[in-house]
Amino acid sequence: MTPDPARFLPPAPLRNAHVQSVLASSRLRRFAARRRAAALKAGARELVLDAGQGVRLQGWLTSQTGPASARGLAVLLHGWEGSADSNYVLLTGARLFAAGFDVFRLNLRDHGDTHALNRGLFHSCRIDEVVGAVVALARLAPHRALCIAGFSLGGNFALRVALRAPDAGIALRHVVAVCPVVDPEAGLAAIESAPWFYRHYFLRKWGRSLRRKQALFPEDISFSEADLRAGLRDLTRAMVERHTDFGSLEAYLAGYSLAGDCLAGLRVPTSILTAEDDPIIPVEGFRALRLPPQAQLAIAPFGGHCGFLSGLTMDGLAEDWICAQLARACPGD
Repeated sequence: MTPDPARFLPPAPLRNAHVQSVLASSRLRRFAARRRAAALKAGARELVLDAGQGVRLQGWLTSQTGPASARGLAVLLHGWEGSADSNYVLLTGARLFAAGFDVFRLNLRDHGDTHALNRGLFHSCRIDEVVGAVVALARLAPHRALCIAGFSLGGNFALRVALRAPDAGIALRHVVAVCPVVDPEAGLAAIESAPWFYRHYFLRKWGRSLRRKQALFPEDISFSEADLRAGLRDLTRAMVERHTDFGSLEAYLAGYSLAGDCLAGLRVPTSILTAEDDPIIPVEGFRALRLPPQAQLAIAPFGGHCGFLSGLTMDGLAEDWICAQLARACPGD
């Protein structure tokens, strides 16, 4: 049975959006994720995909080993400064693997342990290489029903892959996006106005990633310690002006926006899940979307940002909902 996000009601201690958001990335949930994803991780093998234009992207493929063939191949995309081993990726992957899917957990450029794979710096408009990686993966499994699920910025990438899939020759059965970035400017403003620990979290992780990239490619990457201690908006502007061709922060943010009518041309069946109380992706952007009939939007009253925790056991609505959507799209033989 597909859970109904509109009726999602976690216990009273978990109805706070910040509690949901923080617990989702906490060590407590990491313990649950590592335990439940033991089989997923144990059977995983590394793939480094040719994403085109000399770009290589790494991921981890776990294939079914029983006598029956897999019901489909699910590609999972993590959020900004997450990785293929993020809690939500592992928990969702474990649910899908148990349901009979092969699971591929992709690391975006400069995420996970992949900073040395490509010279150029990651930014959110690098959609071509993600499409290229999905094309390469599809060629390795031509007879598998292919689905994608993404979270936060990964949800934004998943939706952009869906927009490009028909022209790229990708036969996508279904796409799911959880708390996707819809309006990057609104998202940046929301983080700036949210409690301090969100900015601290992202700046700490991004700063660590940029330092690592700069150490590997000092002739290409240039950030001072003052840059890295600047606010999120100023550091993003420095990255855009020095390491992209967008010319301005505003043009860069518009480059990966999905606001308004941007998703109206979707031709792939798509499901979007967000929370009314998401503190960093404003729900108003979702209500303003113009979606085609094959796309559905579900808004839960609680859940925070990529939380949706239904109890202190760290179980979540999101992974159950994703599994139900993809299982319905790929019923198997």
